[in-house]
Parts: sequence; C-alpha cells; structure tokens
Amino acid sequence: MSKETRRFMRLMVFFDLPTLTKLDKRAYVLFRRFLLKDGYDMIQWSVYGRVVNGSDDAETHLKRLAANLPPTGSVRCLQISEKQFANIKLMVGTAKLQEKKVNAAQLLLF
Repeated sequence: MSKETRRFMRLMVFFDLPTLTKLDKRAYVLFRRFLLKDGYDMIQWSVYGRVVNGSDDAETHLKRLAANLPPTGSVRCLQISEKQFANIKLMVGTAKLQEKKVNAAQLLLF
C-alpha cells in the first residue's frame, strides 16, 4: 500500500430508526437523504459507508452527521481504515456494484 492510500479511511453508519408514525417515517427519509447527499453509499439495509481523506475529513463528516441526526432511534458510526474495509468478508449474497466501483485506488484518479 502506498503512502497516498494509507490516509484514506471509511466511515460506516449503522442505524435503526422507528417508522411507526408519520413523523418517524419523515425523519427516516430525511436522514437517509442526508446520507446520500453527503456521499454515503448504501452497503446494505441501514448500513451506509463513505470514503474520507484522513482524520480531519472524518471529523468534518462526523460533525455533519451529528447535525443531521433524527430525533429518535439508534445511529452508530464506525471509523475504519481502508485496509480494514477491504478485508470485509461477504458471507452471503454478492457485493453490490457500488462496492466494487468505490475503492480508494480508484479515488486517486479523481
């Protein structure tokens, strides 16, 4: 791994939000829209992830995430290195096209 790719990390957001009332559903939709607009990709249901460039960028996105949290439910965020993310084992099913397209090596081209 080169020095350029070492600083890339992933932010993984896991959430469990209630959708029983109309207000809860609205909060869910707004939170999901925020994640997509902020560059997160859906890894699987209620699990979103994005690439960040170093810990300063991670802090920026964590602040944005904190500012857009829904009022109820559970939201967790995990910060991992690109190398750790690459070692994820897919146990059942197939990787989505977005997972194959988005990796740190391809981001270096942009």
